[in-house]
Amino acid sequence: MASACLVDVYNTILDSDFDARVRVLTGFVGVDSGAWLAEWLKTRFERDRGKLTVAGSFAQTLPALGIEPRPELVADLVRMDAELMRELTHVYDDTVPFLTRLRSRGILIALVSNCADTTRPMLDDLGLIPLADSVILSCEVGSAKPAPEIYVSALEDLGVAATDAVMIDDQRDFCVGAEAVGMRAIQVVRGDLDGQAPGPGFPVVRSLLDVPALL
Repeated sequence: MASACLVDVYNTILDSDFDARVRVLTGFVGVDSGAWLAEWLKTRFERDRGKLTVAGSFAQTLPALGIEPRPELVADLVRMDAELMRELTHVYDDTVPFLTRLRSRGILIALVSNCADTTRPMLDDLGLIPLADSVILSCEVGSAKPAPEIYVSALEDLGVAATDAVMIDDQRDFCVGAEAVGMRAIQVVRGDLDGQAPGPGFPVVRSLLDVPALL
């Protein structure tokens, strides 16, 4: 049995409506959502690795769309985005029972996510941080899945070997990345596949409640 689980956040334990966030933000500044998204995604690499804050990304995106990045406007967007994240994100029904079951079996838990600096406050607001032994966010450790460093950071923080841990993730490539550092992986597929075909070589589950039996 595994002694630790590394658990992805978005689309694994949380469902977040990113498209709705974009529609509200772009409506606020009066720009086309497609044009906004094209510019916003250009800074994703830097956001996910902690080289650029969400505020910094807004400050870079606005001029590319012909809007002056006034400090008060950037501040309003940061505030709105944080509020929208909280409003449009919900915890899957199986998340808390799953994490609680792992803890009851003495299995260590690390939440491991590719994300920007607004994710930790949201996890805290949702009450999920106390349910984990470690929270490893790409923006804080400077490495994002599927790069090996982020998995290693989580393993070191938990104090376990890769062979004693399992990665739970909705993304096939991130499961493959976990296997590359010596972990087992389980892919969670919720609803339709959203373009993510189940990967060969590791189990695929539809619910987190199916995971403990595979550990």
